[in-house]
Amino acid sequence: MASNYRFSFGPWNISEGADPFGPPVRPTIEFGKKLAAYKRLGFEGVQLHDDDAVPNVDQKSAAELQREAAALKSLLEGEGLVPEFVAPRLWEDPRGVDGGYTSNDPQARQWAIDRTKRAIDIAAALGTKLMVLWLAREGTYIRESKNAIQAYGWQLEAVNALLAHHPEIQLAIEPKPNEPMDQAYVPTIGHALALAYRSADPARVGGLIETAHARLAGLDPSDEMAFALAAGKLWSVHLNDQNGLKFDQDKSFGAADLRGAYNQVRILELADYAGTRRFVGLDVKTMRTQKADVAEKHLANSKAIFLRLVEKVRSFPRQVEQQCIAARDYEALELAVLEHLMGK
Repeated sequence: MASNYRFSFGPWNISEGADPFGPPVRPTIEFGKKLAAYKRLGFEGVQLHDDDAVPNVDQKSAAELQREAAALKSLLEGEGLVPEFVAPRLWEDPRGVDGGYTSNDPQARQWAIDRTKRAIDIAAALGTKLMVLWLAREGTYIRESKNAIQAYGWQLEAVNALLAHHPEIQLAIEPKPNEPMDQAYVPTIGHALALAYRSADPARVGGLIETAHARLAGLDPSDEMAFALAAGKLWSVHLNDQNGLKFDQDKSFGAADLRGAYNQVRILELADYAGTRRFVGLDVKTMRTQKADVAEKHLANSKAIFLRLVEKVRSFPRQVEQQCIAARDYEALELAVLEHLMGK
């Protein structure tokens, strides 16, 4: 059933509406009130950065990290929620200006590894084994500024150090080709899984695919998902939408490319992704023009579109599909898909 899917989003997906060209347009909502919205909107999992879970991570002792993470775990349980993952937020710290794991500064590289180890400790205290690595500034604005061969080696060293830190942690690499860096070192899921297979424990390194990130690489998100699924390494998805090769828009799922959204749902259905009990994450931003009292509709709408597309995938006439494939009449198959999506 469609209800077998588990959904998550992050507290950053309920935002004040600031962008690079303008200030906030909606009031800040405190963290606890955001958590209260999860169940009301039909979500179970909470995506967390390390400093969402424990503010001022670098200034806290190990005991303080454990105590504050335990308090958050209790709060989540009280709301009937579970943490999907924890991700180290390295890209906002001045020490990560030239990248964390691939910085030219060895002290910055060590800080990035140490900070991620603390994030792993937070994840363990919260009760999740999943750590997401969005390698936001692991790349260059100018290629001559780094030795890319060496940088890939540093990334592998970092992954191995994290695997050694905790015997059960799973690392899901979230690829993106650019933004904030001009060129990222792990732009696609193929790069991410190549890194995974070179690691000290490939079974504990997989991937997270975001719709918009795949589109920014000029790739089809459903094919990127299929690549990871074929390897048994799709450990989460961030569904949204993207209108062209520009900045990461995080539009509501299906808003720009409904057929592309259909095919993402189709590939998840073909793999019985719901049966894995891993989450369908929605990484969507509300429009800046949206009023504060209706600034959660992007989440509710995206979930509704996903579930409606599950119904569309499951109700597509398989005999028509098989007949078209057998006859190699793909024009007929295309029309059948389009008519099905239009409700004929």
